[in-house]
Formats: sequence, C-alpha cells, structure tokens
Amino acid sequence: MRVTCCLSFMINEKVDCVNMSLLAFDVGGTNVKYAVIDRAGQIIKKDKFPSPKHSLKDLVKAMGEVCKTLKEEFPLEGIALSVPGAPNETTGIIQGGSALPYLHGPNVQEMIEAETGLTLHMENDAKSAALCEVWKGAARDYNDAIFLVLGTGMGGAIVKDKKVHHGVDLLAGEFGYLILESDFEKGVFSTGSQLAATGGIIRQVAAAKGVDVESLTGEEIFQAAEEGSCEICVKTVERFYESVAVCMFNLMWSFDPEIIVVGGAISSRKCLIPKVKEKLEFIRKNFDANINDVNPDIVTCQFEGDANLLGAAYHYLQAENLI
Repeated sequence: MRVTCCLSFMINEKVDCVNMSLLAFDVGGTNVKYAVIDRAGQIIKKDKFPSPKHSLKDLVKAMGEVCKTLKEEFPLEGIALSVPGAPNETTGIIQGGSALPYLHGPNVQEMIEAETGLTLHMENDAKSAALCEVWKGAARDYNDAIFLVLGTGMGGAIVKDKKVHHGVDLLAGEFGYLILESDFEKGVFSTGSQLAATGGIIRQVAAAKGVDVESLTGEEIFQAAEEGSCEICVKTVERFYESVAVCMFNLMWSFDPEIIVVGGAISSRKCLIPKVKEKLEFIRKNFDANINDVNPDIVTCQFEGDANLLGAAYHYLQAENLI
C-alpha cells in the first residue's frame, strides 16, 4: 500500500511537471506583450499592455498583476523575459540603452522575481527571436546558425550548438557595427547599419534628393527601385544588396555556419534572398581564393510577432536545463 501511494505521488508529480508553463514577457518601446507558453512551445494565452513610459516600478507592478491573475489559471513555473539592450543574468542588470531608459541600471531581475515570486531568465530581444527560429522555425534542424536582422538598423545573433554566443561584453551579434566600407584618408567608416538597413537607405536617398528624411519610407524606396521609376532609389537599393552580401560573406568566413537566417521588416520582400545570393555569386566569381566550400543555406525567418516570446521561453528552458 505504501508503495502504491508512493508510485501514485510520483506519477502525479511527473504529470504536473509536464503541464507546467512559463509566463513570457516581451518588453518593447510601445507595448509589453506577454504569453503563457508550455514546455513544448505552444502559446496557450497571450495579450499585451502599453509600456510604462517613465517608471520601472510601474512596469514591474504591471507584470506582477499579470502574473498574479494568470497564476490562478495556469501552473506557472517561471518568467521568461525578452528585452532590448544587453541583459546580464549574472548581475541582474540590463546593460546598454533603449527606448525605455529606465530599464538600464537597476537590478531588473531581482525586482521582477520579488514581485512575482518566480524565477526569471532574460535575453536580448533580437537574440530571443533567433532562439525562436532555432527552437521552432527556420533553423530548427541546424546546430550552428547566424541570424541577421535587417530593420531600421542591423542586428543579429550567433548560435553555436543551439545556444546564443554572447561574448565577453554581451555584444556578440551586433553586426550593425561591422565596417563594410572604409576611407582612412577621410576618416570615414561605413557600417552595416548605415549601408544595409532601412534607416541607412532612407538617409542616403534623402541626401541624394535633397529632401527631409521624414518624407520617405523604406517601403516607398524599395517599390520605386523595383519599378525602376527612380534612378536614385535603384542605385541605393542595389548598393544595399551588395552591402548585405559583403556582410554575409564576412560572416560566412568568420563563423562557417550551417545556415544564415534573415529577419527584420526587409526580409518579407520576396526579392531579398535571390538578389543577395546573386551578389554573393558575383563575389565568388571575382574572389582570388577557392571559396566554394563555405556555402551555408540562406533563408528568411518563419516567425514574426511571437518570436521574442517563444525565444525567451526557449532561453529559460535552456538556462534551467529543461530542454
């Protein structure tokens, strides 16, 4: 009888463990998204609330209220947090800067754990998106990957054995700082964010046309380039594809990944990957060395809106050795 009771307890404990869920938060400049996610990566429930503009205490309080409400409905085991900047889980501090300056400096991890009563693990938002693709998306069948995010600026992540490589200062994957063009005589160095991102494209076209940056959008520039209706746009977008290809070429030879996954708003354009591959082929044909052996798959991300939430959850599971 004692054995039967013991066995029954163990079975129930295992079932409860399997059914445990995480509460994931994705803190952005406008909204804080949140979701209850199980260990299999299924989103059970999700919602959002406006990001407090000036107070970390307000943010932590709002997260605590969400957690308290959801605890009544779900067996929550921890908090998974996706944030801008460089979260340091050793110190509990989010280094760097973002649209929410109050995030950077205080011990965010300690505050949230105290408010919710749950263990917290946090990851950078771009790296969370990369982990989502590793877990459930385009890189799920690969161990070593490069993630290149092409948005207003350029960012990314380096994944080795399905884990993000952070670097000694937590800045690994900040590909926007790669120098793609240089002029030492003038002291001018053009970076990935200047040449291979929406913000840089808009600034280049605005300068060439002599118009205000605010009067242009990346969508309009790409559309004009594809239609051939604006020579300035055609040349700028062509330079963009060349710059992305140069960046990828350097990353391919630096890390020799199995796959390069491209995300960000620009990645939705169907012509992006074919055009970049075309430029890479041109580099190969005109390069001195034999480079055909380094030829990773190049694809776009499969996840968009929920990527940061899922990736943060995957990071939590990795950190707790649950996956």
